[in-house]
Order: sequence, then C-alpha cells, then structure tokens
Amino acid sequence: MKLPSALAFILMISSLAPVFGQTARPAAAPPASPSAQQPSAEDEVVRITTNLVQIDAVVTDKKGNHVADLTADDFEILEDGRPQQITNFTYVPDDAPGPRPPASKEAPADKNGPPAPPVRLRPEQVRRTLAVVIDDLGLSFESTAYVREALKKFVNQQVQPGDLVAIIRTSGGIGALQQFTADKRQLNAAIERVRWYPLGRGQIGAFAPITSDPLAQTNPVAASRRGNGSGEQSLDEFREEIFSVGTLGAINYVVRGMRELPGRKSVLLVSDGLRIFNRDQDSPRVLDAMRRLTDLANRSSVVIYTMDARGLQTLMPTAADDLSGMSPDQITETLSRRRQDFYESQSGLNYLAQQTGGFFVGNTNDLGGGIRRVLEDQRGYYLIGYRPDDSTFDASGKRQLFHKISVKVKRPGLRVRSRSGFINITDEKANPVRRTRRDQIMAALTSPFSSGEIPLRLTSIFINDQKSGPLMHSMLHIDVSNFTFTEEADGWHKAVFDVVAVTFGDNGQVIDQADRIYTVKLRGDTYQRQKRDGLVYRINVPIKKAGAYQLRTVVRDTASARVGSASQFIEVPDIKKDRLTLSGIMMRGVEANAATQPAGATAENPAGAAEGASDEANAQASPAVRRLRPGMYMEYGCAIYNAQVDRATHRPQLQAQIRLFRDGKQIYASPLAPVSLGGEQDPKNLSVGGRMRLSPNAAPGEYVLQIVVADALAKEKYRTAAQWMDFEIVK
Repeated sequence: MKLPSALAFILMISSLAPVFGQTARPAAAPPASPSAQQPSAEDEVVRITTNLVQIDAVVTDKKGNHVADLTADDFEILEDGRPQQITNFTYVPDDAPGPRPPASKEAPADKNGPPAPPVRLRPEQVRRTLAVVIDDLGLSFESTAYVREALKKFVNQQVQPGDLVAIIRTSGGIGALQQFTADKRQLNAAIERVRWYPLGRGQIGAFAPITSDPLAQTNPVAASRRGNGSGEQSLDEFREEIFSVGTLGAINYVVRGMRELPGRKSVLLVSDGLRIFNRDQDSPRVLDAMRRLTDLANRSSVVIYTMDARGLQTLMPTAADDLSGMSPDQITETLSRRRQDFYESQSGLNYLAQQTGGFFVGNTNDLGGGIRRVLEDQRGYYLIGYRPDDSTFDASGKRQLFHKISVKVKRPGLRVRSRSGFINITDEKANPVRRTRRDQIMAALTSPFSSGEIPLRLTSIFINDQKSGPLMHSMLHIDVSNFTFTEEADGWHKAVFDVVAVTFGDNGQVIDQADRIYTVKLRGDTYQRQKRDGLVYRINVPIKKAGAYQLRTVVRDTASARVGSASQFIEVPDIKKDRLTLSGIMMRGVEANAATQPAGATAENPAGAAEGASDEANAQASPAVRRLRPGMYMEYGCAIYNAQVDRATHRPQLQAQIRLFRDGKQIYASPLAPVSLGGEQDPKNLSVGGRMRLSPNAAPGEYVLQIVVADALAKEKYRTAAQWMDFEIVK
C-alpha cells in the first residue's frame, strides 16, 4: 500500500505537544561526542586508591604467545623497588561470559547490490575497544597512502563481531573524535578522510633529500639540523614541538573519552615519529605532555600501542640525494645525523608504549601485520593488586611523586608487560566530581556511549527538501520520568532543562550548534501522559556540502543535574551527481484495530497523528522511538531522488524490495515489485512506502528494516540504492 508523499510525512510529523517557554543561551564551546555510563568499581581495570593499587599485565612466551595459566605465586610486584604482597589476582580472558554479537554478512552476491545493514553493539556486547589514532599532523605524503591501505585491510578483514573501533585524525579537531562504532561503512568513510596534512610537521617522504645547497632544501628542519643557521633551527624545532604537543593533546582527548568505557581499552597511534629530544636537549613541552598522557592512560585502563608508518628504512643515500660538492667527511656526518634523527624520532613512540603496557611496532613494511599483532594482544590479561603503604599517598596533597611499579614473572622464559607506575594521588582526586553545568555537559558530550541518567533516543535522517535543499532532520526523544517537576498553583507542574546540540562536519568544523534552556509546564492528564510518553525535540540542520556528519546532543535536568546524551553519524550524499538516492526512512507503528487514515496533518491534529496519539502504544511506536508490539502494523516511507526517465513514456522504471534483519541475519525479503507512482510528477523527487503487519508471535528484540530500490534505466554501477532503519519489538 503506497503512502502519501514521504517528504510530507517527514515534515508534518510533530512532537508531543507540551507548552514550552524558551530562554536562549550562548552556545557552549564545541565539544566532542556521545556520552557514557560511568563504569562501576567491578568494571575498573586500573584502580589507584588508598586501599588498593591494581594494574593489568600481559605475559607472553619467547614466540609472543599469550600465557594464561599463571597464579599469584608466579608474580612479584614492586613499588619503588620494594616488594608488595599481592592481595588481588585474576586472569581476564577475551572470551569472558556474556552475549557476543553475531557476524553480519559482508556483501551481497551482486557486487553492485546493497550491503546488509550493520549490527549495532550494546555496551555489554563489546569485547575489544580500539581507537586507531592517525597522526596526520606528523605523517608524510608517502606514508599516508600506505596507512590508508593498511586501515582498509584492517577494517574489512580483521574487525570482528564485538569490536568497537574508531578511526581518529589528530588534525580533525574534536568533531572527528569518539566516533566509536562497529559499522564498517562508517569506518571506511573515516579512512577515506585520512589525507596528507601539508601544514603539519610531516614531509613529502620519510627524509628530505640531501643537498649541499641550503636554499634547495625541501625541509628546512633537516637543513637547520646540519648547522645551517641557529635561528632557523630554533624556529623549526619550536614548530615541531607545537605539533607534537598537538598530537599528544588529541590522544589525551581520546583517552579521556574512553575512560568512561568498562574494561581494558587500547589506542593504536600511527605516526612518522614523535620526538622527545630536540638535538642535544630534551623538550620540556613534549615531556610534560607525555607524562600527563601516560598517567591519564594508566588511570583510564587504556593501553597505548604505537606504530612507525615509515616502515623499513635503509638510512643510506637515495636517488633523490645530491651529494655533489660535499666532501666524504660531510657526507658521513650528514648520514650520521640522518640516522640519529630517525632513531630520535622513534623515542616518543617507544616511551608511550612502554609506559602504558603496550609495545612499539617499527622498522617493518607490513603495517597490516602490525595491526594484527595489536589485536592478538587483546586475548587476555592479568589483574594484580596490592594494598599500598601509608607513605604511598602524601597526606598533605602538596607533593606529587611518581611511584614506579615493576612486575616480574618468576617462571623462566616468559616476558611481562605492564604499566610503569602512577602519580601519588588517588583516582578520587585525579577525577573530581563535575559540579558546574559546563563541566557536566562537556563530560557528557565527550563520552563514547549514551548516558543512562536521562534516557535519550536520537534518530537522524537525510532528506532533500525542494525549497531548502539537503538537510539533516533529527528527532531526539527525551524520557522525562527522571526530570524534577516542582508543584505550582492550580495543579501545574514545572520542569527546567537544558538541550545542547552540536553538529560536526567530517573535518571537525562546527556546522550548527544550539544551547538552550526550556521550561515546560503541565497539569492533569497531560502531565501524566508526558511523564509516561516523553517529549520529542526536533533539529533541522541545512547541509551545503555532501559528506559525513555527526550530531551530538545532551539533555540536563537543571534541578537534579541529571544528564543524558546521545549521538548519531549520518552520511549525506551528493544529490547533484544525478545518481539514484534514497532519503532516510520514517517509520511508525499502528494498532491493528486503529483507523487507517494517512499519516499527516488533520484539522483536529494539525501537528500530525503519528506522535500526537494519547495512548502509550502509539507514543512508543512513534517515528522517534519505534518500539512496536507483536501484531501491530508497521508503516514506513522514504523519498526517491534522481530516478532516470524513459524517453518514450516519460516515466521512471523503478522496483522496490523490503528486507528485515535481526541480529545481522536476514529473516525476510519481499520480491522486487514495481513502484506505484500514483500522481507523482517529478521523477527527481518521488516517494515509496507501505505497511506490513508484524506477526502476533514475533520474538522481542532489535530489528532492522531495509528498503532497496532498483532503477532499470540507470547505469549498472548506480542502479541500486538502499536505506535502513532500526526498530524494536517489545511485549
């Protein structure tokens, strides 16, 4: 059954109708990403308190294989060289009990057909959390291409069900951070955005060509290090310091966001080098940033692995080097300086890995193999704890000392990797309670998972409005049951809450932002209904350029300071390319015995029927929530853009198919059927939709509806387009 115009369906459906009194505020500083639940003490890997110091350790044999059969008696742990009595000991395997998500089908039999929708991970399904940080501030042009190819192989061949992965660029700003996902489509889109950053500290190749003419140097840093001007040397070294500190700051931001995740997490830093020393002296800025980062990583249970993207280097003269006019002694000195620069550039990568329990991958052309080593290192780990002495933490709180921890294995032939130590402050002091409004909102926006204090559900879809052009239409469903309502005269109930929404582009720029305070006043049945059904906050963001976008939202109850957050990634296609494209899908549930009037505006309900219903079933089954019960009808619709037209009939030749998935497996597929266009006139903006009844015996769980449209008149490569939308069946 064909629905009315999908675009009208999208724009007419309105939120539940509370009475808002709005007060605007200046937007907060642009933050980062969705939010997370605070891990419980049982979930914490590294714990530093006055009663317990607990760290993680990995033990391998000479071949690098994990050893998992050791006991507490096989270990010795020392703090500042003093033996400690082990009070807590356990081994945590990768195959810990709990639900593991199934693998989804990678690709259809038809290479030009639509792929299966991704499986969304619940927090309890996450097995490995890995942030791959691409230091494009320090990657050379040559290395960037190799890194992209290695990342594609990693995502398409090595990412497994239960892996939560982020591809992050250090030059991307906070908009590029915290995109943790199991969606390979999103990961591949992030890889395509990894490009050489010409304003960074990276060069064209691994080394600048050697020449006797300083003015011919393509890299002034290399020239200055051979003694061509102390002033220029200082300026270039200062510039390199600034970019190195920027790289470390980006990693710091990633680690801070990962702190909210339970369990042991990993960061893989891929760079052309990170220098601690500038010529004959250390760099205070870089050293200080590294020490702060390693302490934060250790307290956040994050292991940092590092990889030199330059691969295996000969360090000898190449065809690009011009040695004419240089004496043998000058050549020897220049090559010696090149070797010294190369090994010094690896010092920071080595340091970060050693201090956090990871390892450094260098001097290899097999970048994919290096990533595989990192993944294999996630098989399991030991948790070792001891009760610290009173002297470990300075009671005055004025002295910050670094306590060195050494973990040794008594069984011969084994190697152990662990964290290097900690600063003598407890986790409570290192992570103070966030009290201000800004702190709470910033913390929620920079966490990887949605917060549970105020349950939110965010749905963002792409549509192409004929008047406004491409836009991102978002519905944020807010569960107000945890709001603090104050009673007022005449039975009114009032709540005040903040809504912060920030839309980021793929390079970190802020596309749109809003920071507002709302006051809602309700009474009687409306008050009870809204507490039960929740509110829907709508955001329309015009999009001027095709690409990947991310919307991040936070809701904060002013009275109780409870916070909820959510985020969504959306890929906006380029409509101007005249290729078959679908808008996002709008979906709702309708009771089997309900009237079947079209979704849209009516005289009695100008906002539209879908979300103005007064019963719980319709509110939960609205397009913003999509919780349907067995036996309900599911209505769906989307717009079709850029359909080709037959020259003889002046009509498109379109077919559509509906697919249903559960846990990544296809459970239903309708046959391809011609699309009934009805009175539609514009082939560039058509609509398709329908309804199906759910079985009364449908099993509760999470499902995905996929709409596939095929254009018989389009080129084979662009003949098929698809969109999907998730929904839930509940009893």
